[in-house]
Amino acid sequence: MTQSTYWNRIADKAKKEHRPFFSLAPMEAVTGSVFRRVVAKAAAPDVFYTEFTNALSITHPLAKEATKGRLYIDPKENPKPIVQLWGNKGENFTKAVKEVKKQGYEAIDLNMGCPDIAVIKNHSGSDLIRHFDTAKEVIEGARQTDLPVTVKTRLGYSEIEEFETWIPFLLKKQVPVLTVHVRTREEMSKVPAHYELIDQLVQMRDTYAPDTLLQINGDIADYQAGIKLASEHPGVDGIMIGRGIFTNPFAFEKEPKVHSSEELLGLLRYQLDLYDEFVAKGIPGHFAPLQRFFKVYVRGMKHAAEIRNDLMQTKTTDDARVVIERIENGEY
Repeated sequence: MTQSTYWNRIADKAKKEHRPFFSLAPMEAVTGSVFRRVVAKAAAPDVFYTEFTNALSITHPLAKEATKGRLYIDPKENPKPIVQLWGNKGENFTKAVKEVKKQGYEAIDLNMGCPDIAVIKNHSGSDLIRHFDTAKEVIEGARQTDLPVTVKTRLGYSEIEEFETWIPFLLKKQVPVLTVHVRTREEMSKVPAHYELIDQLVQMRDTYAPDTLLQINGDIADYQAGIKLASEHPGVDGIMIGRGIFTNPFAFEKEPKVHSSEELLGLLRYQLDLYDEFVAKGIPGHFAPLQRFFKVYVRGMKHAAEIRNDLMQTKTTDDARVVIERIENGEY
């Protein structure tokens, strides 16, 4: 697959439908194979990403076993996700991209926006915004296969104005897609996304890399909000939804509907079943991260706080199924 084929396929489909393409943001301990399949069942975006994975760990003799769960793709997943990698050494990316290609991945995304302090102390994620030379090394290291290499980043590290040099730097690398979370690292998600800068980002793209697809991330709740944002800012090619999926697992639904408690509990059961299948394959999995999803399904239900508390006390998927049965039997 050439640098452009994967993304041409995505962009062409969206253009034929006169809309931007949509993606689910890569999220730690969230966007593994199990939850990707849950979202696909509810309402699938055009693009999925993996959890972000340390490039060094993928081929490290002591750490590579720990990446199997992050990198697992179920045969039923269609489309296949894009693997998102983080790190700060070009040689680690060169080794990693060759390995993920063997595993069946068709595209790579580079994490240059993660605000997590542990990642920053590793001089990776959004720390790369402060180190152009390292960012360049990472991009070049990742381009050692024919897989397309894209970038996800933020406006800047501590100051919004940093985007005036950082974004053109990335665009000049002629990446197929540039995803911009329109906040700085220091802002985290504590302030509203800077939609007022989107038109400037579009202008920069048009000036430095007219073939690059521009994807916007930040505070976009659902498909309808994404369509509205793109219509207000012509030139935006893609919309990425992150935290919105925790409010509404049907966030990518083109025609919004009111979903019953039965539908939501059905999705929860589906996720529990997929989790059991995942663990049965011998892939490392922990129940605790699964608990963070419970709020997705019980939000808005009568006695939601009590139900969620009971779900958080569970230790196994069977325990969680007992709580579901209690809900269905009207015991709350």
